[in-house]
Amino acid sequence: MTLITLCQLDDITDGGALGLPQHRQLHPAGLIAVRRGEQVWVYVNRCPHFSVPLDYRPQEFCTYRGKVLMCAHHSAMFRFEDGHCIDGPCKGAQLEAVTVRRVENSLVMEAGEER
Repeated sequence: MTLITLCQLDDITDGGALGLPQHRQLHPAGLIAVRRGEQVWVYVNRCPHFSVPLDYRPQEFCTYRGKVLMCAHHSAMFRFEDGHCIDGPCKGAQLEAVTVRRVENSLVMEAGEER
């Protein structure tokens, strides 16, 4: 089993988001990690509304109260914990989740497990 290190937990601001452009080979749209405390979730950086990236400038994401990720293009709002859209033009849709786990302070995924 080959593990791919995506980033360190400390690379992600608590209540914030971190783009992972160095991992485009895992998904062409890129990946985004969001964090609340010790919990981290990773999603494909693509809004389900029009399949546009969630960042308003490369690798700059908007989060609200450390709980919601907002699409910069149409203001759709997605919960950190499940990627579910709770407000905006694609309400009820979900971000595409990526299965990851923590190994000590690293966020990793298995090679070939990009979805």
